[in-house]
Amino acid sequence: MIKGTFKRDESGRIRSYQVTGHADAGEYGYDIVCAAVSVLATSTVNGIDSLAGIQPVVKADEENGGYLYVEVPSTNTQEQSNIIQILLENLLLGMQSIQEQYSDYVQLETI
Repeated sequence: MIKGTFKRDESGRIRSYQVTGHADAGEYGYDIVCAAVSVLATSTVNGIDSLAGIQPVVKADEENGGYLYVEVPSTNTQEQSNIIQILLENLLLGMQSIQEQYSDYVQLETI
């Protein structure tokens, strides 16, 4: 199962997210649930870097997969912060959509 955890700060802004596990919804290379989550999570990191000009803290298991942790630094301009939050909220919405369709394979938590 894929587990996604989103952490919000006291103002409700997403500060970090973590995605762990594997969906095991299909054979390796053909698992559409895993592929969808991977694309969303990776695209969000790339968007934060490219569109907001901020390089987030990223920790990943490059060899085995199944682990991604992303944290956004708190020293951003208001414009950068707005872009980052749009991207992170979009990620959460996308993950929630996947969870609705494939609840046996994806579990989300927001803290």
